[in-house]
Amino acid sequence: MYYTYILRCEDNSLYTGITTDIERRLKEHREKGEKTAKYTLTHKAIKMEISWQSENRVLASKLEFHLKKLTKKQKESLIVNPQLLNNFLGDKIDPKLYTLSCQTHFEI
Repeated sequence: MYYTYILRCEDNSLYTGITTDIERRLKEHREKGEKTAKYTLTHKAIKMEISWQSENRVLASKLEFHLKKLTKKQKESLIVNPQLLNNFLGDKIDPKLYTLSCQTHFEI
């Protein structure tokens, strides 16, 4: 399984990524080691906002690609109302291939 996720950073910016192990990846963002994303090296990730599960890397990468093209306002709306995934990306992806795996906004 793969996860596509959105993190909130200390400066209120949003970071989108993919992983096979969400807990490990969040630890990597937090610890700022060699596997930390360039973005979260300089923008401290503080909160997991939302994540979706998909069955393979191709699907996860496709969702990540399209999420990154959304405006911040659209991403904020999606965090509050995940059902908007179909409205924002329904013409680019099949939303039925993604399962909301976390909408709990937890600190990392």
